[in-house]
Amino acid sequence: MSVFRRCRTRYACSAAFLLLIGLAPARAAAQQVDEGLVGTLARLLAAADARRFDGPLLGDGLHHPNAAVRRQAALAAGRIGDPAAVELLIAALADSSPAVRAAAAFGLGRLRQARATGPLLTLARAAAPEQQGDPEMEAVTALARIGGDSGASAIQALIDLAAPGQPVSVVVSQAILESWRLGPRAAVPLLVRFATDPDAVVRWRVIYTLGRTRALPGVPVVLNALQDADPRVRAIAARGVNAVLTDSARLERRGVTARLQALLGDRDPQVRVNALRALATFRDSTLASAVASLASDADVNVAVQAETTLGAGGGRIAVEALRSRLASPVFALRRQAVIGLAQADTAAGAEAARALASDPDPLARLVAAEALAAARSRGRLEALLADADGRVAAHALQGLQRFVPDSDAALRARARDLLTHADPAVRGLAAGWLAHRPDPADVDRLTQAYTRAAADPFDDAAVSAVSALAAIARASAAGRLAVATRFLGAVRRPDDYLVRRLAIADTFTDAAAAWGPDVPIATGRSDADYRDIVRRYLVPALTGQPDPQVTIETDRGRLTLELLPTEAPITVAAFLGLVDRHSFDGGRWHRVVPNFVIQDGDPRGDGWGGPGFVLRDEVNPERYQAGTLGMALSGPDTGGSQFFITHSPQPHLDGIYTVFGRLTGDLRALSQVAMGDRIRSIHR
Repeated sequence: MSVFRRCRTRYACSAAFLLLIGLAPARAAAQQVDEGLVGTLARLLAAADARRFDGPLLGDGLHHPNAAVRRQAALAAGRIGDPAAVELLIAALADSSPAVRAAAAFGLGRLRQARATGPLLTLARAAAPEQQGDPEMEAVTALARIGGDSGASAIQALIDLAAPGQPVSVVVSQAILESWRLGPRAAVPLLVRFATDPDAVVRWRVIYTLGRTRALPGVPVVLNALQDADPRVRAIAARGVNAVLTDSARLERRGVTARLQALLGDRDPQVRVNALRALATFRDSTLASAVASLASDADVNVAVQAETTLGAGGGRIAVEALRSRLASPVFALRRQAVIGLAQADTAAGAEAARALASDPDPLARLVAAEALAAARSRGRLEALLADADGRVAAHALQGLQRFVPDSDAALRARARDLLTHADPAVRGLAAGWLAHRPDPADVDRLTQAYTRAAADPFDDAAVSAVSALAAIARASAAGRLAVATRFLGAVRRPDDYLVRRLAIADTFTDAAAAWGPDVPIATGRSDADYRDIVRRYLVPALTGQPDPQVTIETDRGRLTLELLPTEAPITVAAFLGLVDRHSFDGGRWHRVVPNFVIQDGDPRGDGWGGPGFVLRDEVNPERYQAGTLGMALSGPDTGGSQFFITHSPQPHLDGIYTVFGRLTGDLRALSQVAMGDRIRSIHR
């Protein structure tokens, strides 16, 4: 899995966030607080939140006598994203505090300016192997993020520091892992040298990188790692194998699938999941007998993945196995069984979905829409467009768009009608469909849809309408004139910075000129609001008080989370505000991807919903390990209430999705959470 998504949901209103924070009770212990420190941190927080570059503020912050302030200034500089901060951060690479040096390197990685390559390489090489730590690791990651010829050369130079037969240092190990970011520039011949290193951490990092880069010389190495003694290496090796790669390497499919099939009996459930996922890419019905036995695996997510693989492979055995799972008492298994059946046998799947399509429970009808999409049952999906529940209609339209060509006149006409639908997700999908075939005749309809979206709880319909109008403006001179006069001439500048950002990203030049830049952002928060967040959450954490904790009571057990205010104070404040309002209680995990993530926090329960406010990303140097808590997104700076927890290390998420907590204690309940399971409560 390469993408976390919160569908395409984006939020425009911050007033709800202010109300939320205002209602949240103060938890910090009574004590004298240094208001000067609070003010300094609040100004840095506000600048980062608004994406406003303020050279004097950042310069003063990076020279503050308190190392904790200097670190927050370095993080803010990276989050703001202005290349003008490069020289400030380069100077901070020499800070006396290791934490500040690490944050400065992290910030330079965010800015991705090649002129930082030399100083970062110097930092990475500065410490003896036994003294290497976070600053050196972050310097390596930053070099890989900068990439290009200079970044690739620097990473290769670091890997070359390792002497054959000697222990691999922290810097070299990190360079091996981060080489995946270099793509075709990765030094594959050098990486292969470490595939049999005695250290299992080094081995899984080699295999992870080879699997991500898909370099053909690395394919035999990845295949050999399927038999590694360490389950982490086996799991990551299975993750890196698929049919396309096998064919590209001109390997015999039967030999590769036999190696994967041998892992279906592995003691480690993460190995079994990844082997099943790899086998699904081969779409081979002869594997069904071996896969079917895992549909009854004691680990529920292994069983879900087995059903997915059966659906992809098809054949009589798969169909029989999936039919037998339709009455499972576990929602996740029932759902995947009917979807898999629809893939394996369209007629049987459509028939199984037919009963669900008339079920009074909208969650059952949502599953029907997914199954009918898998079966490509156009008529029944079109009938669900009229469902009384907008979530079902949205799933039906999304399903139709997967297999009906965008040239289809009937569905285009239906999409035009759906621009007036009550549900914002339906309107957003309808506008997105019209964007595929730009037509000046749609300008007025899309303008009306954009105007109507002003009252929506989330701005997907507005964003999609603008994207469709941008496509019309780019397609022809007549379209550009129609959009300029009948849309831009009729609407005011949007307050939503995400809409303005879209105009720039979509090269909607007339809108970008009329509306101005997307930053700085009007966050809707005052200095007092930022001071309150700093006073309640950031200062206590910086002064040694325990980080706040929350407990998630699930149908599968209890999950205890330690939140991280020093890494993401605004996100932590928002999350705790929702916890204190019991906003998550009674919800269901609406997205679970085996050996990847569990995700919830959506009041709609379909992946589109949120709290009515938007959170800017607070990316930080924390890494996605097993049990890491992150903020789900539909694009940069679109956080809200939806959160996810990772099952296993996911390095490709590092520095992209805000980390704001981590599980503590036993993680067994995490792996047993299945889609549709209930969150009984989340509480402090």
